[in-house]
Amino acid sequence: MRIIGRLKELQILNRLYQSSEPQFLALYGRRRIGKTFLVKHFAENQTEAIFFNVTGVKDGSLKEQTQHFTQRIGEVFYGGAPLAQVKNWDKSFALLTEAIKQQASSRKIILFFDELPWMATQKSNLLQTIDYYWNQYWSNDPRIILIICGSSASWIIKKIIRSTVGLHNRITEEMLLQPFNLHDTQKYLESRKIILDRKQILLLYMVTGGVPYYLSKINWNLSAMQIVEKLAFSKNAFFLNEFKVLFSSLFHGHEVHEKIVKALAKNRYGLSKNDLLKLIGSQGGNGGAKLQELEDAGFILSFKPIYHRRKGIYYRLIDEYVLFYLKWIEPIEETLSRQALDLGDWQAIRTTPEWYNWLGYAFESVCYKHLILIKRKLALPPMSLANSWRTSASQTLGDRGAQIDLLFDRRDDVINICEIKYTEKPFVITQDYFETLNRKMAVFKEKTGTQKQLFLSFISANGLKDNAYSHSISGVVTLEDLFQAEG
Repeated sequence: MRIIGRLKELQILNRLYQSSEPQFLALYGRRRIGKTFLVKHFAENQTEAIFFNVTGVKDGSLKEQTQHFTQRIGEVFYGGAPLAQVKNWDKSFALLTEAIKQQASSRKIILFFDELPWMATQKSNLLQTIDYYWNQYWSNDPRIILIICGSSASWIIKKIIRSTVGLHNRITEEMLLQPFNLHDTQKYLESRKIILDRKQILLLYMVTGGVPYYLSKINWNLSAMQIVEKLAFSKNAFFLNEFKVLFSSLFHGHEVHEKIVKALAKNRYGLSKNDLLKLIGSQGGNGGAKLQELEDAGFILSFKPIYHRRKGIYYRLIDEYVLFYLKWIEPIEETLSRQALDLGDWQAIRTTPEWYNWLGYAFESVCYKHLILIKRKLALPPMSLANSWRTSASQTLGDRGAQIDLLFDRRDDVINICEIKYTEKPFVITQDYFETLNRKMAVFKEKTGTQKQLFLSFISANGLKDNAYSHSISGVVTLEDLFQAEG
């Protein structure tokens, strides 16, 4: 299958390949995102290069890891000849280095260590050994492109990218692989002969989050709702067990990580770091580290609310699949393990207020992943900072509450206040709603004390219905705008 999207990443890989100096790339991203596919696709198209790839064994012993490693050396460099087994990483890398020396000086050699965190068993000294062989041999060989990769993003960041010892400052490039955006999701589905309109694709995106592996499970020319039914609500559906597999494979002590995302799923506008640390308590151990692990893996987002009286860091859940699972699958998980959801029950879910509330929440998450396109459509200055804002009502003080879905604080003395709306038809701004919007902006000015000009904009999946009030809106972003290519 040809690769979809990933233009920037392929440009980086091509630049590393064309370099006359040795290169060391650290590649990371959440599980199922396509890291291995990207590297293999690129390397296997470099027909003049030698591609040595080896994958760590989850929960494997040092003996198992080195056995697989030496086996791959024999397969790649010696035509499949079996090599004598070694007991440690030093001897394994000595064998690899000797095999590299025997290759023609004109041939590039791509070394791909996939799922490196699984290879780094306790007391194996793997990282120290990589550091030694990179410094002593590979960093002096212009043929070498070393790529280390792992789904445990925090491990790669902590042990490799931001390490203060060993591999510190050894890497020449780092790459975070993100989920597909809406544009590439559509292209990917089309490449699989699945032709849907953008409204249908949006729904699939709000369930899968643009994760390529999840999209690869779509094998039916059906409506988006029917596809979701098969993925999530049929007996033993794929999405039924994915949540536990995902978290257990990524995090040590994953029960605490699950507790964090479950709390955030119930709080649309996020929770403070202090509240989350209190929630997990002593059970969480190093709670701050667990929050960082979730953020590095792309499940949650940290932010500092702008113009907010309560200081500190807040977190919100941004992973669409996790949000969908916790909202719709987990409550009936036991039933789904025995039988499919009755079609009538599924049809009933789609007509409930909870379903439309979820659509609104999920659409907000999608918008936050497409800020570049929103800023482009609203013609905002490049350095405009995106944020959200809310204040709670207080009966004792007579304060009025207000919530702003998204705002852009601009450097030209302007703030764009954005309403985010997911509706089946063009959203209608009534007189009452227009007054609510004006009140919201008045509360914002009062509470923040800002002297900046406020512009009101809309992000509405199906646009706005033309009337007297819609003419007062400074810019409208529609679903069509969110499907544009970012480049």
